[in-house]
Formats: sequence, structure tokens, C-alpha cells
Amino acid sequence: MAKTKSYEALIEELEEILADIESEEVSVDELSSKVKRATEIITHCKKVLENTETDIEGILKNLSSDDQ
Repeated sequence: MAKTKSYEALIEELEEILADIESEEVSVDELSSKVKRATEIITHCKKVLENTETDIEGILKNLSSDDQ
């Protein structure tokens, strides 16, 4: 992933890959690369979600400590 795509763009790409695989029109040669790309996308999106969760928890923690 040289150029970083937005989370939404990656999810859209993942949905396209899944639709291709489900259509059963993907050749065996192509299937491996599509599964690898899907794995890359899932791994990246998982990291984005974990980072977002950490950021939000930190913000909320700061808010609650400011109230005290």
C-alpha cells in the first residue's frame, strides 16, 4: 500500500474483492493475489480501528480528568 487510501476506500476495495471471489469468476491464478490483498486490507483496517479506539479512550480519559 504505497499510497495510503482512506479507511472507507479500503473497505470499498475489500467489498469489490469479496464480490469478485463470490462471483466464482476469478481464476485460480488470480484468487491467490486477491486473497493476499484482502488480507493486507483487513490487517491495515484493524490497525486503524485499534488506533482510533486508543485515541478516543485517551480523549475521554482527558475529558474525565479535566472534570475532576
